[in-house]
Amino acid sequence: MLFKEYGRFVTPGIHVIWVLLIVVGLSSMYFHATLSLIGQLLDELAILWVFMAAFSLFYPKRYYPKFVKNDRKTFSWLMLLSAIAATFLSWWKPIVNAFVLMFMSVPTMVMLYRELQRVSDQRVYRLGIRSTTVWAVAVFCWINDRVFCEAWSSINFPYLHGFWHIFIFIAAYTVLVLFAYFYVESELPQRQPLLKYWPKNEFEFGIPFISIRNPDSKDWLVYCSLYMQDYDPKHRKN
Repeated sequence: MLFKEYGRFVTPGIHVIWVLLIVVGLSSMYFHATLSLIGQLLDELAILWVFMAAFSLFYPKRYYPKFVKNDRKTFSWLMLLSAIAATFLSWWKPIVNAFVLMFMSVPTMVMLYRELQRVSDQRVYRLGIRSTTVWAVAVFCWINDRVFCEAWSSINFPYLHGFWHIFIFIAAYTVLVLFAYFYVESELPQRQPLLKYWPKNEFEFGIPFISIRNPDSKDWLVYCSLYMQDYDPKHRKN
């Protein structure tokens, strides 16, 4: 519901991202419950498709390769074909999948750093700093769990992998919110995006989302009319 305005006035594709994140959670739960190869692949492939879907929607055009010719539709097709190819390749060497996915986060964070240098809204900048910090903590937990699992277990602290899941989810969500903001700011500036927080906008450690201050006038009238019906006596049920 927080991104209802965004889905209506910017792109409904944002809802695909949230559905894929739910799939990631369910796949991860299944993998950790069974520790099976199919569970591992479902978990990793769900994350891969989140990456590709997010790139298709929000990848800044200024970083497009030249052959794409600044066309988002062409770039989206490229991401779709890449996702399909990577899906088949993931069955070849499953052991490297996690490392490839981790590597994919590096250019994402580099782009985030560059975009933050361009932003004027300090609330957006501060969210970017917090998101980067949480991502760094998540990577720290992941590396320690991978490399020093036995050492941590020997002192009865086998919780780093759990911390990794919590921190990387927070980082992933906030990064998606930030790139959703950057997309509107750079390609649809007339929509006037605004970073807000739920449940209290003044509390910057709440759940961030993007509000649209200046939606298309025709769409805005339709959007408002859906809610005004609840207050119009003609539409009330007896």
